[in-house]
This record gives sequence, structure tokens and C-alpha cells, in this order.
Amino acid sequence: MTTGTTRTIEYAADGLTMIGHLALPAGVDRRPAVLVGPEGMGLSDVERRRADALAELGYVALVFDLHGGRYLGDPEEMLARCMPLLADPDRMRGIGHAALDVLRAEPRTDPGRIAAIGYGTGGAMELGRDGVDLRAIATVNGLTTGRPGETARIHCPVWAGVGSEDPIMPPAQRDAFTDEMQAAGADWRLVVYGGALHAFHHPPVDHIVLPGVGHHPQHAQRAWRDIIDLLAECLPITESDAGTSS
Repeated sequence: MTTGTTRTIEYAADGLTMIGHLALPAGVDRRPAVLVGPEGMGLSDVERRRADALAELGYVALVFDLHGGRYLGDPEEMLARCMPLLADPDRMRGIGHAALDVLRAEPRTDPGRIAAIGYGTGGAMELGRDGVDLRAIATVNGLTTGRPGETARIHCPVWAGVGSEDPIMPPAQRDAFTDEMQAAGADWRLVVYGGALHAFHHPPVDHIVLPGVGHHPQHAQRAWRDIIDLLAECLPITESDAGTSS
């Protein structure tokens, strides 16, 4: 497949100058787009490669930033930044909306065909709960619950993945998430990957990580395939998309 292009994008959110990663497919035509949220540590080469892979499949992909261009490898610093964010849905929505505005403004993006993928802290659920028009939502390790009644504002399929041994998203949290989805009448599915810990999808890093966090190569590949299948179902690259590339 013809190689596309990538570039960094600066934009304002949460009082910071965020630095996102935009990946574009080959051609000049409008394409469906995917917004990608990173793990709590922040945007890294792992998410950049995922965006690049999505562009190779034909999507416009933007990974948004959480920490003003910083990668927080120190667990204490990461938690000090992320826990207040997770406790304040409106702040997370503001960060997501700012990135979504950037993605929608990209000339290659078809603004009526956008999906969101979120990992951990960078989960995409809050945009759905805020009523954003999305074609699909995927969240890995981010089984957060929302404020009463807001999940009914999600009008697209929701896919969620979690490790069975994830101590940060234990069975009680999984049950609360699925109860919320079911009560709201959402089109949802949950995949529990046996034996996997938190952040099982993320390759090993060269700094100290929190207990209960670990990579599971097989399940990481399976979760990625599940997400690609969700996009193929809900946000397909059509023949007209592929046929107008050059």
C-alpha cells in the first residue's frame, strides 16, 4: 500500500499546549477518521505506530495528547496528573473535544465519519457520554462509569477490552460498566482477555511501572484485531474511498 504522511499538531487544551500525532493515508480525498487516546503515561511511539497503521488501512488518524507534550514515565507523577483528570469528566471531555476539533478541521477528514479509540486514561467513553456523533467507540483498560443518565447519549456501538487479572479494572468495575451500558440500552460488547494484566496491550517500557501492569503479546494482537474488526463494521473504507486515491 502507498505510504501516507505524518506530522505533529499543536493545539490548546486543559491550559496546555498539546502536541498530537496526525497520520494521513495516501491520496487527497476525504476519508473516515479515528481519534486515538493514549494511556495515562501520555503519547508515545506505541500510539504513533497505531495511528500510522490506521492510516495504512485508509483512515485519517489523530492521537491526542494528555500532558502538554510530556511523557510521564514516573508512576507517581503520572498518577498525580491522571487521577484528577479521571475524577473530572468535564476536563477529560474538554481534552477530547479540543483534539476532535483538530481532527474535524483536517481537510482529509470526513467529519461525518469519525470513531474514537481510547486506552486507559485516554479512554473515549466521555465523548460518547457527551453526545458526540461517533460511528464507534473502543476502550481498552478504561471501563469507567459515567454520571447518571449520560450513557444514554451514546448512539454508536461500544467495544471494550480488559484483562481478566487487571487489578485496576477488577470484576466489580467490569460489572458496573456493563450494568451501565445495559441499562442505557447501548449496543455494547466486552471482551475479557484471560490472564492479562492492566495495559496488556502496551509493549514493555524502560521505566518502573505500577504493580498489576504487564504486556501480553498474544492478547495485544487479538485486541488490535478486534478494534480493526469494529472499524471495518462501523466505519468501513468504501470502494469510493479507495477508488479516489492517487
